[in-house]
Amino acid sequence: MEKILFLAHVDESGTTLPKAAYEALGLALDLAAKSNSSLTIGLIGESVEAAANSVASSGAARILTVAGSDFAKPRYATDAAAAEAICRASEASIVLAPATSRFARIVPGVSVRLSGQADTHVTSAEVCDGAITASRWFYRQRIEGVIQRQARPWFLLLDSGCHEPWQGTAGLANAEKLTVDLSAHAKRTTVTGIRSPKSEAQTIRPDAKLLFVAGAGWTKKQADGKVHAEDAEALILGFLNASKASLGGSKSLVDQSGEQQAVLGFMTHLNQVGQTGSTPRHPKGLSTCCHGEEPHVVGWRFIHERRAVNLDPNCGWARGKADVLYVADAFALMKRVNELLTESSKQRQEHAVVAAG
Repeated sequence: MEKILFLAHVDESGTTLPKAAYEALGLALDLAAKSNSSLTIGLIGESVEAAANSVASSGAARILTVAGSDFAKPRYATDAAAAEAICRASEASIVLAPATSRFARIVPGVSVRLSGQADTHVTSAEVCDGAITASRWFYRQRIEGVIQRQARPWFLLLDSGCHEPWQGTAGLANAEKLTVDLSAHAKRTTVTGIRSPKSEAQTIRPDAKLLFVAGAGWTKKQADGKVHAEDAEALILGFLNASKASLGGSKSLVDQSGEQQAVLGFMTHLNQVGQTGSTPRHPKGLSTCCHGEEPHVVGWRFIHERRAVNLDPNCGWARGKADVLYVADAFALMKRVNELLTESSKQRQEHAVVAAG
């Protein structure tokens, strides 16, 4: 029988866990039930009482915590020490953790300290013939591999959006507080602040309900024989700001910056979908001026509803790859969509003013 540990840290508010953590907890509970294993929850943060209470009804046998001002901010030395202490106290053989930026940095190192093994980008885990196996994608999301390891402890970093989040009522947690002795050397790194782009400049939004993907057609000659890159930028940014959608780009579009062609100033390789292993998990996707080439569509495998806008009715999206295809000019269509979104926003504001009055 395995001893399973669910490891998490509190979010920026310090009162709850990240969304990805509840997804990892859901998987940990499933594995524990199917393998008849015990489950321990480990929490790290400045203050973890509220977070511990939020998972008190999960049915975990133990809740271990490491808390204090030294663990308020992400820092490799202190986070790794806290995770190591929890793993040793729980005597876990399987450790599941959400693949947040904070844990992605430390988990491989913690596995080395404990003479274990770690696998990242895990998308699921199952019990097969009494043994726990993990799945992940390889070769730019084209091949799914199933992994089984003998090494213990075995650390699994679970990608977000791969499991239904655990939902339960809060309770009163009987948490065990662990003490971690930190040297001055471990605390020499300090977090002086956080720099983030302005909301209007933020184009990658992992939790957005819609992924808007722009293709190279936005920067090609239009019906009048001219390139309208500036108009394309205004239309796309206007839609992103109004809808709060996340922005994706085809490889052909993001590569144009190195080919001396017209580009969208806000588009980078970080926005690329397909051929990079990028697999967004937004509920809906809207592709514009893309041909629906196979590598692009592979990056959409976890999107439930696919729509596309293209002037060519015979483009790749029309060949069974899109649920709905709009045969239209993307410039004209998105202009009208932005107008409708603006009108809807004004109406909501007016209703809010009336309600407040």
